[in-house]
Amino acid sequence: MSTAHWPLLDLRITAGDLELRPLVEADLAEVVRVMPADLELDPHATRFGVPEGVHRAVVVHMEYWRSYGTWSPQSWRFHLAVRRDGELLGLQELEGNDFPTLRTVDTSSWLVPAARGIGIGKAMRRAVLSLAFDHLGARAAITSAWHDNHASLGVSRSLGYRANGESLLARGDDVDTLVHLRMTADDWAASGGGAEIAVEGVDACRPWFGI
Repeated sequence: MSTAHWPLLDLRITAGDLELRPLVEADLAEVVRVMPADLELDPHATRFGVPEGVHRAVVVHMEYWRSYGTWSPQSWRFHLAVRRDGELLGLQELEGNDFPTLRTVDTSSWLVPAARGIGIGKAMRRAVLSLAFDHLGARAAITSAWHDNHASLGVSRSLGYRANGESLLARGDDVDTLVHLRMTADDWAASGGGAEIAVEGVDACRPWFGI
């Protein structure tokens, strides 16, 4: 897919044998099919009185439409499909709120169970951090995870994120600890940066990212 009117769809990131492409509507059925059962979706998402499996699919579609339908240079959420040899392994999100001023991005992601624990999570995070730091001029990247999400926290710390506090939030019917981490542009450079990561099509997208 290629369009001069929405150049985000032409952006590509390659990290080793992984390719990250912007999520498109044609991907959604596959996303719903492979997304893991342990993926925590937005607890505040609208419910329509449908079975839980259908509700999860509805949330995926609504988040996709919302991300593009509310996109602005000041506030954006970019969902990227992560594939290896054409197989969908997960999604990687990059988000910027008041990005032209703050130059700070947030990240979140998920992987299918078979792709966990073998370095893919770290590689796809490095891919979007390269986009943010090396091509969009980000000054910092933040991320958060529940205290018991050891895989996500491990990826962040291995990449050079530093502790950035904790907060107590509702989690289901209980209260739990959310751990916050932060990486600066200097931390990114010290980690080796975006070596061996290729980003294509970003120049035409700069106005969409507020730069």
